[in-house]
Amino acid sequence: MAKVIPFRGIYYNSDKVKGSDVMAPPYDVISPEMKDELYDLGPYNVVRIDFGKDEDSDTDQQNRYTRAAEFLEKWLDEGVLVRSEKPAYYAYRMEYLFKGKKMSITGFFGLLKLVELGEGVYPHEDTHSKPKYDRRALLGSAMANTSPIYSIYSSPERKASKVLEKAVSGDPYIQSEDSDGVVHSFWPIEDEAMIAAISADLGGKDVFIADGHHRYETALTFQKSMRKNNPGAGDDEPYDYVLMFLANTHDEGITILPTHRMVKMENSSTIFDKVEKYFDIEDLPPDSDVLDAIEGKKHAFGLYYQGGFSVLKHKGHGLEGLNPAIKDLDVVVLHEIVFDKLLGVEDWGYEMEVKKAVGMVDSGRYDAAFFLNPTAVQDIEKVALGASRMPPKSTYFYPKVRTGFIINSLKSF
Repeated sequence: MAKVIPFRGIYYNSDKVKGSDVMAPPYDVISPEMKDELYDLGPYNVVRIDFGKDEDSDTDQQNRYTRAAEFLEKWLDEGVLVRSEKPAYYAYRMEYLFKGKKMSITGFFGLLKLVELGEGVYPHEDTHSKPKYDRRALLGSAMANTSPIYSIYSSPERKASKVLEKAVSGDPYIQSEDSDGVVHSFWPIEDEAMIAAISADLGGKDVFIADGHHRYETALTFQKSMRKNNPGAGDDEPYDYVLMFLANTHDEGITILPTHRMVKMENSSTIFDKVEKYFDIEDLPPDSDVLDAIEGKKHAFGLYYQGGFSVLKHKGHGLEGLNPAIKDLDVVVLHEIVFDKLLGVEDWGYEMEVKKAVGMVDSGRYDAAFFLNPTAVQDIEKVALGASRMPPKSTYFYPKVRTGFIINSLKSF
């Protein structure tokens, strides 16, 4: 079972900076253009630490990873960043509009004791190796968790949630609004009774990684490396923990969006002939809302191909032999039957917005786009506990937890 503890977090000094000038999205959604915009916000934006720019003069001894460590130390020395004097939890709220409705999600930052995946901490997606290399290099140089992992847990009693509701009732310590209009707010929790209540509620509960699988696997690899290099150390060192944002699935506000797929195919001219064995095909009128057409329908996909939209509805066969924990998931049906069995797709991309996906097909970059319904929270827990994983980018938790509100040093507790 998971173990979560308070810690001496590093965060921005609100007397010296504005939250919106220093926070950044998670590294894996930052484009080169967005990185330039973040740099332009000012000299203290956290992107310089978490996902800095490469320079032509970089060497093995001087590069964006060594600069990250230098920025972290320099900003602490300047008082732009400060560190809690005693262990604390840190409440964090995201307020946003979704389909015209005001919503919010409140959770907290804490440290989670690293365990092998499947032993109280559960993944739900496969990962790629390149991001893990990047995160490992940063972790080794900065000796800090510079961005949190987003995880969820189940507490019907909502004991920690009630503490957090009290903690966020006053003005936040620092606040930031992102480009989507989401308001992110942060409150340190140093009251010992409140800390104890949060710890007690999380004790013995499973934790499910929502966003940040690469960061968790990287932290595990780093832990093993540190233990190998420090054979006399105990099992409760700073590198035995990782920074997490934790949210209760029994609170309101957790939103999961689908991540659509655009595909390249060697021979796309027979796509309908290939899929009709397993799917009923319905052509949609021009200007149809493809997401409305599939909403609430199990194993139904939108397809944009040759300038028109269609709906593919699975006939119910072809999934024999798959793990029961995953065979009912839309994204698995799409990958296992459509991509692998029928079309032999080996090259695909991901996009959140229908219009952008359609544009990439129309431009010739891809041959077709497939649109999905979102995955449910309950399905994530089912897959994770069933020791299975979905394909990469099967879920998109919205909003994204901003980087910069809290950093965890691995040099000391």
